Amino acid sequence: MKSYQLEFYYFEACPYCQKVMNVISENKIKVSFKDIYEDLANMQKLMYITGRKTVPCLFIDGKPMHESSDIVVWLKTNVNDLEKTE
Repeated sequence: MKSYQLEFYYFEACPYCQKVMNVISENKIKVSFKDIYEDLANMQKLMYITGRKTVPCLFIDGKPMHESSDIVVWLKTNVNDLEKTE
Protein backbone atom coordinates (compact mmCIF):
# COMPACT_ATOMS: atom_id res chain seq x y z
CA MET A 1 0.00 0.00 0.00
CA LYS A 2 1.35 3.41 -0.97
CA SER A 3 1.26 5.92 1.84
CA TYR A 4 0.18 9.42 0.84
CA GLN A 5 0.63 12.48 3.01
CA LEU A 6 -2.61 14.45 2.79
CA GLU A 7 -3.16 18.05 3.90
CA PHE A 8 -6.58 19.58 3.37
CA TYR A 9 -6.90 23.38 3.24
CA TYR A 10 -10.43 24.58 3.89
CA PHE A 11 -12.73 26.85 5.85
CA GLU A 12 -15.76 25.60 7.73
CA ALA A 13 -18.50 27.61 5.95
CA CYS A 14 -17.40 26.62 2.43
CA PRO A 15 -19.96 24.20 0.90
CA TYR A 16 -17.36 22.78 -1.50
CA CYS A 17 -15.05 22.07 1.44
CA GLN A 18 -17.92 20.36 3.25
CA LYS A 19 -18.49 18.11 0.23
CA VAL A 20 -14.86 16.91 0.44
CA MET A 21 -14.91 16.69 4.24
CA ASN A 22 -17.96 14.40 4.06
CA VAL A 23 -16.06 11.97 1.82
CA ILE A 24 -13.04 12.11 4.15
CA SER A 25 -15.25 11.44 7.17
CA GLU A 26 -17.34 8.68 5.57
CA ASN A 27 -14.22 6.82 4.49
CA LYS A 28 -12.25 7.54 7.69
CA ILE A 29 -9.32 8.91 5.68
CA LYS A 30 -6.43 10.27 7.70
CA VAL A 31 -5.92 13.90 6.70
CA SER A 32 -4.20 16.86 8.27
CA PHE A 33 -6.82 19.64 8.30
CA LYS A 34 -5.64 23.23 7.72
CA ASP A 35 -8.32 25.87 8.34
CA ILE A 36 -7.22 29.00 6.45
CA TYR A 37 -9.15 31.38 8.72
CA GLU A 38 -8.45 29.71 12.06
CA ASP A 39 -4.69 29.97 11.44
CA LEU A 40 -3.56 32.64 8.99
CA ALA A 41 -0.23 30.81 8.55
CA ASN A 42 -2.26 28.17 6.67
CA MET A 43 -3.64 30.80 4.29
CA GLN A 44 -0.17 32.27 3.79
CA LYS A 45 1.28 28.85 2.97
CA LEU A 46 -1.57 28.11 0.57
CA MET A 47 -1.07 31.45 -1.20
CA TYR A 48 2.71 31.04 -1.27
CA ILE A 49 2.57 27.60 -2.88
CA THR A 50 -0.45 27.94 -5.18
CA GLY A 51 -0.59 31.70 -5.76
CA ARG A 52 -4.20 31.84 -4.55
CA LYS A 53 -6.29 31.32 -1.44
CA THR A 54 -8.93 29.19 -3.15
CA VAL A 55 -10.27 26.27 -1.14
CA PRO A 56 -10.82 23.42 -1.02
CA CYS A 57 -7.25 22.40 -1.77
CA LEU A 58 -5.87 18.96 -1.03
CA PHE A 59 -2.11 18.61 -0.96
CA ILE A 60 -1.12 15.10 -1.94
CA ASP A 61 2.52 14.52 -1.02
CA GLY A 62 3.05 18.28 -1.27
CA LYS A 63 1.30 18.76 -4.63
CA PRO A 64 -1.90 20.85 -4.59
CA MET A 65 -5.20 19.74 -6.09
CA HIS A 66 -8.07 22.23 -6.32
CA GLU A 67 -11.72 21.68 -7.29
CA SER A 68 -13.91 19.71 -4.91
CA SER A 69 -15.15 17.31 -7.60
CA ASP A 70 -11.58 16.44 -8.64
CA ILE A 71 -10.58 15.93 -5.00
CA VAL A 72 -13.60 13.68 -4.34
CA VAL A 73 -12.84 11.56 -7.42
CA TRP A 74 -9.18 11.21 -6.37
CA LEU A 75 -10.11 10.25 -2.80
CA LYS A 76 -12.66 7.67 -3.92
CA THR A 77 -10.30 6.23 -6.54
CA ASN A 78 -7.45 5.88 -4.03
CA VAL A 79 -9.47 5.12 -0.88
CA ASN A 80 -8.02 1.61 -0.47
CA ASP A 81 -4.47 2.99 -0.52
CA LEU A 82 -5.09 5.79 1.99
CA GLU A 83 -4.25 5.65 5.68
CA LYS A 84 -7.35 5.50 7.87
CA THR A 85 -8.17 7.10 11.18
CA GLU A 86 -9.01 4.93 14.16
